[in-house]
Amino acid sequence: MSHRRRRTLLPVIIVAGVAVAALAGYIRRSESLPRGPQDVVWDHTQCAECRMSVSEKAYAAQMQLVDGRVLDFDDAGCLFRFAAQNEVGVHAIYYRHLREDLWLPEDQAAFVESGPSPMGYDLGAVAVSTTGAEPAARVRATYATGAAAMGEEASHAH
Repeated sequence: MSHRRRRTLLPVIIVAGVAVAALAGYIRRSESLPRGPQDVVWDHTQCAECRMSVSEKAYAAQMQLVDGRVLDFDDAGCLFRFAAQNEVGVHAIYYRHLREDLWLPEDQAAFVESGPSPMGYDLGAVAVSTTGAEPAARVRATYATGAAAMGEEASHAH
């Protein structure tokens, strides 16, 4: 390649590189992660774990992943089970309040016994300040530990 031809290609390469970088930045901004709980199409959305319809608002849960996917669950226990069995990057977790028409972020949620829930986990989300309620993150972690222990027992049984 001649020296003169390289000089004429250099500006084209620079412009193309700048264009690609600008396009990548635009795509990154347009694909930002959800802010807050996303709408659920009640009775038509399938639970990401058990595949039943998400229909009972009082027991629904939602997990948002760092790749942008939003997973809905018909029962908080299904979310716990999914989280224990799948290594995914979690952006946010929300639980529907047991008695009020609102979503609670995991750090503001706790659980009380309630039911029957759709899949029999019988846990209802309430505000973390509710007397006698167990913080949601602790309940989820306890379930993960229990699921891991059950997996170990099953592998040792062979």
